[in-house]
Amino acid sequence: MTEVRILYEVANRESPTATEIGRELRMDPGYLSRLLVKLDKAGMIERMTSEEDGRASHLRLTPAGRTEFTNLTFLANAEVGTMLSRLNEQKQRLLVDSMRNIEAVLESVPEQKEPYLLRNHQPGDMGWVVHRHGVLYAQEYGWDERFEALVARIAADFIDHFQPKKERCWIAERAGETVGSVFLVQDPEQVGVAKLRLLLIEPSARGLGLGQRLVDECTKFARQAGYTKITLWTNNVLLAARHIYAKAGYQKVGQEAHESFGQSMISETWELGL
Repeated sequence: MTEVRILYEVANRESPTATEIGRELRMDPGYLSRLLVKLDKAGMIERMTSEEDGRASHLRLTPAGRTEFTNLTFLANAEVGTMLSRLNEQKQRLLVDSMRNIEAVLESVPEQKEPYLLRNHQPGDMGWVVHRHGVLYAQEYGWDERFEALVARIAADFIDHFQPKKERCWIAERAGETVGSVFLVQDPEQVGVAKLRLLLIEPSARGLGLGQRLVDECTKFARQAGYTKITLWTNNVLLAARHIYAKAGYQKVGQEAHESFGQSMISETWELGL
């Protein structure tokens, strides 16, 4: 169990050091070191000397480690799914609320660490995504209704071909109001490649770090699902979104001038290797 917990931290952090993992798990450094050596010998992790500090090493999963972690995640999710399938929707919500209360008591935190909640999509969310994209992009960038039509096609395609193990939509709520969204879907033309789509943050929720959190959730899920790369399509006028992508490690790999949605702009393709 402890080794799996270490694999989880390595998989869901950006090249962490042993010190970071030990601090997060509150583990004895000697015990952690022995477990890391064990995982290294088993071919699950590899070490890279830090460019900033030659005395420190960064950790990451090897391809074998990533495969093992993906398999373990699938089995864990299946086991939880089996337990939850015995409960109706009302009891499931009660269970989730109870778990939040337990977490708050144990951490002695009176409120959520973050002023928002992330959840999976529900009926009605696709309508919100289409509507708010249409309204906000018209107000802020002057894009016409053809952009709203594009978003509607993307949302419909997501629902029609949804693959829960490989795709996900995150909806952000704040004080009971929907304030953001992002999608991660499988690229039908490239094996092992996911596409990040429809990142949107309401003006009222900007400045909370929500955009970065949504992009980070996509990265974590993509790694667990076994993808090797995430791509996205954006435009040069979307400065805030481009800043988030760059901060998350994405790199621009192409651009093209075009006329779309009643505007002249430059589209960009960005990629993140996993």
